[in-house]
Amino acid sequence: MRVRLVVTFVLVALLSAVTATALAYRDARTAVLQRTQNTAVDDLRERVAAVAAGFDLPPDQRSLSRFAAEVSEGLGARIVVARHQDLTAVSDAYADTEGRITAELRAAVRAGDGTRFQRVEWRGEPYLVVGTPVTYADGDRRTSGLEVFAITDLRAERDDTEALLDSVREGIVPVVAVAALLALLAAGTVLRPVRKLGRATRELAAGDLGSRVAVRGHDELADLARTFNETAGALQSSDAELRAQEAKARRFVADVSHELRTPLAAMAMVATVLEEDADQLPPDAARAARTVGAETARLSRLVEDLMEISRFDAGAARLNASETDLADTVRASLALRGWTDRVTLDLPEGVRAVVDRRRVDVIVANLVGNALRHGAPPVTVTLAVVGGGAGGGGAPGVGEGDERVVLEVADRGPGLPPEARERVFDRFYKADEARTRTTATATGPAATATGPAAPDGGSAPDSGPGPDGGPGPGAGLDGGQGSGLGMAIALENARLHGGTIEVEAQRPGGGAAFTLVLPLRRTDGEGEE
Repeated sequence: MRVRLVVTFVLVALLSAVTATALAYRDARTAVLQRTQNTAVDDLRERVAAVAAGFDLPPDQRSLSRFAAEVSEGLGARIVVARHQDLTAVSDAYADTEGRITAELRAAVRAGDGTRFQRVEWRGEPYLVVGTPVTYADGDRRTSGLEVFAITDLRAERDDTEALLDSVREGIVPVVAVAALLALLAAGTVLRPVRKLGRATRELAAGDLGSRVAVRGHDELADLARTFNETAGALQSSDAELRAQEAKARRFVADVSHELRTPLAAMAMVATVLEEDADQLPPDAARAARTVGAETARLSRLVEDLMEISRFDAGAARLNASETDLADTVRASLALRGWTDRVTLDLPEGVRAVVDRRRVDVIVANLVGNALRHGAPPVTVTLAVVGGGAGGGGAPGVGEGDERVVLEVADRGPGLPPEARERVFDRFYKADEARTRTTATATGPAATATGPAAPDGGSAPDSGPGPDGGPGPGAGLDGGQGSGLGMAIALENARLHGGTIEVEAQRPGGGAAFTLVLPLRRTDGEGEE
């Protein structure tokens, strides 16, 4: 923008200078020629009147030559041509006058209409030719037939006007230089507030809602800066209100979930007792008892999931990491839920990494559970170690040259619809809102196991899927079915490890694939990371 302003300013200044130069040259040239022309006409009239007073007509060649010489002497030795009928006399016998006195001028003077003049070019040089008829001194002013022409050299006037033009031309360069300097100063004055406003806008876009612009003056740029400050202030106020409301909402969810744990524990124990005695109850009562037990377990898992989400939101979630055999962790997670016979495994031995085993169990349970519930067999789980530029390109904390653990869960079902691809990790999102909720009918304590979680969401190293052998939050025995929080918790657990979960909504052979990508970290011995 600075370049455009400077160029425009310079072009306007140059155009103005050229226009002023052209007008000044024209006016100066006209003034010089007009003065010379008026002087030549007046001098010729006065000198002819003075000499013609004692001149006898008709003249002979000698007297006509003397007349031309006397007139020339009074005009500063200008060339004078006197004509009377067929006689012609020239004050300078060696001067060529035929090319300088045109037929049009002679005809005009012969007509007796008074003094006439004409500017002519002869041999590339400018001349002014003035002609006048000599009239009798009687009252009717009759022409005597005597015509006088004076030739004035205009080269001096031409040189003067050209010198003036050269001076003006030389003045254009400093004028343009000064214009460019003024343009730079003006552009800096105009663009400085614009640059500050652009810098503040970028800071605002980067999240610095306290960014402001100093307001100076009362022009349009000051109004713009004032409007920006008002907008940024309103945005900062709205952001503060939204953050406060979000914090209240998170605190409310955490408080409600915490308060529900105690009554839910009591309900779970009652439901367990009812389920144990269900075989001794009438059929309808037995079915009701099992339904109460299953829904109580589901509600317990939802409360645990909400508490886990609240830990992530509050930044209180921590890794209890140790070096773990990932193949054994995956097999244990599937065996706990009875999925081993329903899944095809490709798990190479010896793949060990520093991870939180409980959180990996949550991720595996959600990914495999979704594939079994919404996909179609065969469901495959593949574990691999990759490095270089393959896989996990978008995983935060994973460099391009680092080794990564890749765990892919794929199925051969219909895949994910396009709208679900972007929302699959949203909280409480269900790709199939109308799907039937499956209720557990298993009996015994395992059917309602939720696994109490540690306050920070951790567990004892290598202690299995949960502290007491049960799944952690986000991964019930049915894979977290029904809560809509399982995938969100799985992604947060992956990010907590410095990894991510990638989604391939429509595989070439059909179905969808979810890929867990984690940085491969090892230690010399087991222990916390």
